[in-house]
Amino acid sequence: MTKEYTIDASGRTLGRVASESALLLRGKKEVTFTRHLLPGVTVTIINADKLKIFPAKLTGKKYIRYTGYPGGLRSLDLAEVITKHGHTGVLRQAILKMLPNNKLRPEIIKKLKFK
Repeated sequence: MTKEYTIDASGRTLGRVASESALLLRGKKEVTFTRHLLPGVTVTIINADKLKIFPAKLTGKKYIRYTGYPGGLRSLDLAEVITKHGHTGVLRQAILKMLPNNKLRPEIIKKLKFK
């Protein structure tokens, strides 16, 4: 039995939508929550391109990664990530970082859909 949730992201901030969907994807709202089992939940996010993002956040928020080589620290700001991956890519990355880093993480993120 799979429960389906739909979240409307229009006019809401990135973190609020990400935290709500991560909570639902994890199955914490279910009565039968068990932390080591995959919940039967699917979350669909609509209107992801209508997220409310403040102009200061577009240039101020940095996404930093390290290549592993000396001098290999790379950073992109939020505006560059949106142009490269779109609003759905930014939202997916925010949700992915809110999920626990274990073997269930790739299986849980597969249950996230965008329309």
